[in-house]
Amino acid sequence: MPPTPPDGHRRLRRVPPALTACLGVTALLGAGLAAPTATAADGELMSYVVNTRPSATQLERAEQAVEAADGEVVQAWPQIGVLVVHSTSDSFATDVTRGRLGGAVESVGATRTAAVKERAAEAAQRMRTRQVDQTFEERQGVLVEAEAADPLEGEQWDMAQIGADVASDGSADVTVAVLDSGIDDTHPDLASQVDDANSVSCIDAGVPDTTRESWLPTTSSHGTHVAGTVAAARNGVGIVGVAPDSRLTSVKVVNDDGFIYPEYAICGFVWAAEHGADVTNNSYYIDPWQFWCTDDENQGAVVEAVRRAVDYSTRQGVVHAAAAGNSNVDLANKTTDSSSPNDTTPVQRDIHNGCLDIPAELDGVVTVASNDVNVAKSGFSNYGEGVIDVTAPGSSILSTVPGGYGRSSGTSMASPHAAGVLALLKAEHPRAKPHQLIRLLERQADDVPCPDDDRCTGSTADNAFFGEGLVDALEATGVRDGR
Repeated sequence: MPPTPPDGHRRLRRVPPALTACLGVTALLGAGLAAPTATAADGELMSYVVNTRPSATQLERAEQAVEAADGEVVQAWPQIGVLVVHSTSDSFATDVTRGRLGGAVESVGATRTAAVKERAAEAAQRMRTRQVDQTFEERQGVLVEAEAADPLEGEQWDMAQIGADVASDGSADVTVAVLDSGIDDTHPDLASQVDDANSVSCIDAGVPDTTRESWLPTTSSHGTHVAGTVAAARNGVGIVGVAPDSRLTSVKVVNDDGFIYPEYAICGFVWAAEHGADVTNNSYYIDPWQFWCTDDENQGAVVEAVRRAVDYSTRQGVVHAAAAGNSNVDLANKTTDSSSPNDTTPVQRDIHNGCLDIPAELDGVVTVASNDVNVAKSGFSNYGEGVIDVTAPGSSILSTVPGGYGRSSGTSMASPHAAGVLALLKAEHPRAKPHQLIRLLERQADDVPCPDDDRCTGSTADNAFFGEGLVDALEATGVRDGR
């Protein structure tokens, strides 16, 4: 995604899309002006999610309804009753709910407003070799070259701020799935951390691809940067992550254009749940809407499909951290959006609090704001009383990038600090369930009072800028006297 101010919530991409967290992620959709949906001309390949009840009978009936409406099931997730469907019929969304079989379809929603490209390029995508050209940080002129004899841990102000530099290192029994743009598993700080066997790409229309080439980074260094913050090894080289003894899986959900479509994220959450993850980090928002409005029939169906994937993963014992976003917006008082849909032509629309930044605003997901070296709100960070759960360092964060080390800013950089602390808590409390880990994370966070700013409402214990406070790696591991 195009480089938006900070590189953090999700946006790994060029300007249109939205990896806004670091990456940003994409736009919104309001209840005001009608927003475009999948209105491509008949004959263009469009993508949908079809929701049904997760039973064998209903799934079969829903699949038959899809076929009858001139659709093709590209990927089925029977665990959650969600089908990813492609169709060239401009009446598919209406036709699939009609007739005797249509009763099996609970809802249907377009996952993008642009025509599908990836299936047509499937063969080329699978055979593509890793190309990293120039990284985002290099283009910004801030790449830091590593020196094997001169570790960079002393430059990691963020780790000192949350006590990670003197906390214990976690456990190799804990795995963090990095849902992002891929991880460079040849980086000296990550080579020992990445579990190749359980890594995957989900960017082929939401169909899992486990070939190594598919989940390596291609056009973005974002996922590698995030991974280093979570768990760069303590090995005498470069930097050290929050939980350096943890394992990582690369779950690629960002395509080379920087988009994170719903079917990619759904695949990522279900995959993480079934392939050993304990924690997921989500430094993005789902495209093409920065905010998905639940009272819009089309967008509401997509929110439901993603919610099912997150809930399923949570039920399997996975806890989730997500970037709050980089638009300096009050998430508790949404009004308008002019940036969505970001994959075709954005429209000005009125929005409300039922329009959600997903996955950050879904139940059971830790929403992470960003602060700077002085524990002040990062200027780009979204905020909102009752929405922000915790804050973490996100301004000018040094971490791994393909070929070296670089600094990036964004809530995309804050979220992996929280994910790392969740990994430490899981190591300390291996039997803890996701909601218990979240409670521990919030209880052990250090209170940060509001500054003299009318936008910061709430108390010192829980407010719009910092939520329950600054994550605390040292307290999470029970260490009091340092190493």
